[in-house]
Order: sequence, then C-alpha cells, then structure tokens
Amino acid sequence: MALDEQPGIASYDAPEKELYEIGEMPPMGFVPKKMYAWAIRRERHGEPDTSFQVEVVDTWEIDSHEVLVLVMAAGVNYNGVWAGLGVPISPFDVHKQPYHVAGSDCSGIVWKVGDKVKRWKVGDEVVIHCNQDDGDDEECNGGDPMFSPTQRIWGYETHDGSFSQFTRVQSQQLMPRPKHLTWEESACYTLTLATAYRMLFGHEPHELKPGQNVLVWGASGGLGSYAIQLANTAGANAIGVISDESKRQFVMDQGAKGVINRKEFNCWGQMPTVNTPEYNDWLKEARKFGKAIWDILGKGVSVDMVFEHPGEATFPVSTLVVKKGGMVVICAGTSGFNCTFDVRYMWMHQKRLQGSHFANLKQASSANKLMIERRLDPCMSEVFAWDQIPQAHMMMLRNEHKPGNMSVLVQAPTTGLRTLEDALEARKG
Repeated sequence: MALDEQPGIASYDAPEKELYEIGEMPPMGFVPKKMYAWAIRRERHGEPDTSFQVEVVDTWEIDSHEVLVLVMAAGVNYNGVWAGLGVPISPFDVHKQPYHVAGSDCSGIVWKVGDKVKRWKVGDEVVIHCNQDDGDDEECNGGDPMFSPTQRIWGYETHDGSFSQFTRVQSQQLMPRPKHLTWEESACYTLTLATAYRMLFGHEPHELKPGQNVLVWGASGGLGSYAIQLANTAGANAIGVISDESKRQFVMDQGAKGVINRKEFNCWGQMPTVNTPEYNDWLKEARKFGKAIWDILGKGVSVDMVFEHPGEATFPVSTLVVKKGGMVVICAGTSGFNCTFDVRYMWMHQKRLQGSHFANLKQASSANKLMIERRLDPCMSEVFAWDQIPQAHMMMLRNEHKPGNMSVLVQAPTTGLRTLEDALEARKG
C-alpha cells in the first residue's frame, strides 16, 4: 500500500523529482536529494539581511532515532538573529559544519523516520521542541536533560534548523500539533512558551504558585505574553513591563494585573558604582519603579519572581525589586550581557538569581498540552512569506516587530490552512 493510500493520509498525485519548489508537495514520504534552505556561512556573519541567503543544499540524512520533517511553517526567534550575527557565539564554533540553517520552531509533517523510532510515523502532524541531547548520561536518565553535557539547541547549536523545506530532529523533539491552529500559528509558539514554562515552574522551590506575583519584562513579546498567560493559568498575578504605550492594551488583554511603561523611569543600564552620587540617583529612580509595582499590588507588596530576559539594561532593577527570598530568573540578554547588581541586597535578603535555558520534554509537553486544550493563545502577530525570512529577523533585531510571535511560511502555500488537504487544495488554486 502506498503511503498516501494509508488511512488518515491525504491522497494526491505528485511527481518524484530531485528538487521541489517552495510550496510544491512531493509524494508523501518521498525524500528528494536536494532542498532549498536559508543558509548562513561564517564569512557572511552580520545582520540578517546579508547573513541569510537562499541556497540549494543536500536534504538531510537521518539516523536511527531521528526524524525528517517537511516544514510547513517556521517560527522567528532571537536565536536566528544571534546565529546570523555570530554573537554571543558563532554557531560554527559549536557544530563545525560549513553552513548553518537557523530556525528553532516549526510545524510540519513527519516525512521519514529512523528504524528505531516507535512513537511517530510518516504523515503525523507535529510541532517541535528545540532541545537535543544524546540521551545516555545520568541527567537524561533520572535527572534533567537540560543539564546533560550533550544538551544543545536545535537550529542554533545544530546546523539543521527549520528555515528549509525539510528539517532533521531527534524523535523525542516531536509533539502533537494543535489541530485547531493553522500551520503558521502552530509554528510560532513552542520555543517561547516552553522557555517561559520552565522559567516560571521549573526551578523548585520557586515555582510560581497561586496568589503569587511576577514581574514580566518585555510583556508584549513572545516570551512575555506567554509568561502572563501562564501566570493566569496558575492563579498568579503578572505585572507587565512595556516600552511603548501602544502595547499596553495588548498586555492587559493577555490578563496582566497591571502594566508599567519603563520609559517613565530613568534607571536602566549598568548600575553605577555603589555609594556614589550617581548610585544614589539611580537608587531613587529604581525605588520609584518599585513604588509603581506597589501601586498595582498594594503598598509593601513586592513581586515573588522577576521574569528576566533583557539582561544588562534591567537586571540591576530586577534584583532590587524582587521580594526577600524571591527569585530573579533569566533566560537571555537581549540588551547586553554585562549584568550588574548590588550584591548586598542578594545575600542580606536571601534572593535567588537563577539562569534558565529552554525546557526539557516533560516541561515542553506540559506547556503544549495547555495549547492543545485551548487554554493559551499563540499570540501570533505577523506572518511572512518564505522570501521575507531575513526581513522578519531584521525587524526583530531592530525591535520593530509587532507584539506577540512571528511566523514564516515554508511549504504551506498561504495563511489560514489547518490540514495537509487544505495545503494541497490551496496549491491547486
């Protein structure tokens, strides 16, 4: 029985070719020798409009525990910007390959499976979480795979990401796709949602609990919008921080208890030297920001947790305003990596500073289940065509993108499609 004649798999006629155009569907399960990909090369490191270029490359070969996925749509994340720039590290220094295909989010169709893959079959519709590991050490077997010495991020520390017609992943990276979402909606959320989930619930004993309060930086972005929704799901209160007043209503619509515009304060960047006049000025301004939190929560009520990712610009204030015994959890440094803070407040108030990096499969699956159950919104803001992938990353680099998450179409021929049958029909039109 041909693959496209199996129950539950769409039946369609398509020729077998060495290379298919973007949006052109090969026969189900047929793997062409070549594919189109947006490739980065070391000599092109720079802003995305120069570092990303379309190339024809060999389609990935898969190992016994790997899966080849036909990419219907892909998500845009800041690690694509970093991969293009080559900072904070060049991905070539990690994977040692001649070219790099970025992209750490996607929705797609399982196209080929390794001979030891049991949980997935050709034709399954999936989303992909971006953590990989070799699976054979203590942390992967009883511990936390995110602490494995082999832990790596697909599409950033590996060269086979989602900005290509096919992507190669470990079978444990696959999760069911929410069928009520479009291909592009399904593609935009996994990285930011799972990252936010681990930040809020993955660092015991400081898991966010009902009735607690969390300060969320970048509340209108992909990470921030999920942090607010997840806080609501847990029965906690989120205060969103924005830098543009036009984003206030979006953040409130996600369920924030209140919103603070950081442009109304002047305490950003590296902290001045302690006990100087400049430090005293900074401290007064930072305490004004703390009072803005109290204005929302009540006098004397500080946040239990700060959801950090800007880094250098905000970290000193984060460590000051979090409550005694509270936690600042950070997953990135989009404003810079030189984080400063007054250590006296950390040790005397017994505050916790916690780094956080994506999520393990258990956490990613728990977050994905909330999306499947329609308890979260993907917050997709913009969708770009295949040839606009560099433009989308330039917007992210310049902070010119709309609130929420961005997607790009790959094999999906247009927006608004929810099934393979939809895609095949749209291709005819």
